[in-house]
Amino acid sequence: MATKKKILFVLTSHDKFPNGHPTGWYLPEAAHPYYVLENHFTIEWASPNGGKAPLDPSSVENFKDDAECKQFLSDDKAKHGYENTQKLTDVNVNDYVALVYVGGHGPCFDLPEDKTNVKLAEEFWKQGKIISAVCHGPAALVNVKDENGKSIFSGRKATSFSNEEEEQIKLTDAIPFLVETRLKELGAHYEKNDKPWGAYVTVDGQLILGANPASAHDFGVAILNALAKK
Repeated sequence: MATKKKILFVLTSHDKFPNGHPTGWYLPEAAHPYYVLENHFTIEWASPNGGKAPLDPSSVENFKDDAECKQFLSDDKAKHGYENTQKLTDVNVNDYVALVYVGGHGPCFDLPEDKTNVKLAEEFWKQGKIISAVCHGPAALVNVKDENGKSIFSGRKATSFSNEEEEQIKLTDAIPFLVETRLKELGAHYEKNDKPWGAYVTVDGQLILGANPASAHDFGVAILNALAKK
């Protein structure tokens, strides 16, 4: 049997808002794409600090009745991955066919300024590999540039957690920047569902983005479809 190709899921290591309230990575944004992809690929996990990446407790509560989220929390294979992430500094780009950034507010704090993360994503980009991110995950890519020194968002279709959604959960002032605003500033052709919290996915070449938790399954399908064409 042929060895499965690998996909790297990247999680935040940041576990608190400035006011001390917990944050981290957001459960369905890992669980839903994971179950779309894991039958076809080997999923491995990484984070800036390595080890156990902080799961946002509010996402566990909000999705306590979601079948895949419940399965994910009790899935020994998945759990071993996200509780024993490799450090980003130990990642070999050549081992993977795609990069997946899981959302949650945590990624807004540590991944954008993490030089290892930026370099890793730029190497994936240079090799023409899929780079994907969901919800606040695109925050991890705001300092990533293409071979010409331009943002990978410049002139490309993009989506993310929206400013309107951020306002509705009253966290606009709790994060370093608003993802929608930053993507627009970087020259993205920003798109979203007509309604807040509605699913939306953009695909522009090797860049695949999902808007919010409701988009997480379709986001996984878009990655699967893109890799099937390679």
